[in-house]
Amino acid sequence: MNLLFNQSSTVRSALALVTAFFLTQQAMVMPAFADKKKNDPDEIGNRDVGKGINLYSIEKEIGMGKQMAQEVERQAKIVDDPIIAEYVNRVGQNLVRNSDAKVPFTIKVIDAEDINAFALPGGFFFVQTGVLLNADNEAEMAGVMAHEIAHVAARHGTRQASRGQLISYATLPLIFMGGITGYAIYQGMGILVPLGFLKFTRGFEAEADMLGLEYIYKAGYDPGSFVDFFEKVQALEKRKPGTMSKLFSSHPPTDDRIKQSQLTIQKYLKEKPEYVVNTSEFNDVKARVMAMHSRRKVDDVKDAGRPTLRRNPNGQIDSNGDEKAPRTDSDERPTLKRREP
Repeated sequence: MNLLFNQSSTVRSALALVTAFFLTQQAMVMPAFADKKKNDPDEIGNRDVGKGINLYSIEKEIGMGKQMAQEVERQAKIVDDPIIAEYVNRVGQNLVRNSDAKVPFTIKVIDAEDINAFALPGGFFFVQTGVLLNADNEAEMAGVMAHEIAHVAARHGTRQASRGQLISYATLPLIFMGGITGYAIYQGMGILVPLGFLKFTRGFEAEADMLGLEYIYKAGYDPGSFVDFFEKVQALEKRKPGTMSKLFSSHPPTDDRIKQSQLTIQKYLKEKPEYVVNTSEFNDVKARVMAMHSRRKVDDVKDAGRPTLRRNPNGQIDSNGDEKAPRTDSDERPTLKRREP
């Protein structure tokens, strides 16, 4: 009788804890759009966007992310071209400096043509070359990266994992230990990544949209590019299924999220006289990625007669793989999008 009473009491306590947890989480995620500080880009860096019940310390979060990143790097093909790697890292680090992130970021590029980018807990961030190939300009690429940086800044991975722990009344298995239950098999690479750290609730995705818009805005990019890219990706996926990584397929905003993003831009992001849309460096790096993929395809089919792209020593390769005239000093200036008064 006492045993039965103790078990019932334990269950009631656990249910009360979980109920309180979800009420707290809902109260903390939903006001994100009403919180004046969260809606003010000038407050970036002076606010705690990662508040919420979290069973992981920052140190443990970084350690877990490092373990996951090491597994990704063992299995994936990391781009070792220093020009591509340095450029993507530099764009990403600029966004990090204009974010609420409280951890250092390690940013690397994966050689894969499908569209995907993902940030692991603790600031370990991977961008696939498919993002560069499908973005029309640097601002669109920055929008994808800013969304993922926002997930890390708001600590969505470990906050969501904490939810899972409370629901199951058991500690989640440590990284890559045991079977694959609860893990996502990273498309085509055999990488096991804990699913809860990559696929987020609608509330967390909406918050990452809002924060990502603020980060690219503060970094000087046109926030409209954020919406432009995801609308384009959605249309592309409908025409050609498989363009996106399966893990990334939940990221592009639904119609509601796109409308909310547009509302955020109109309501909270004051128009600037001009925004950075593109740079000549983005065009050069994109052409370099295209050339790299073309060479690999030639090697794969062992077709020596197939044409390959080469860099013109006196100029560059354009986005179609053709040589273009030497770059002048004026080409170094970023493309700006001016707003009509």
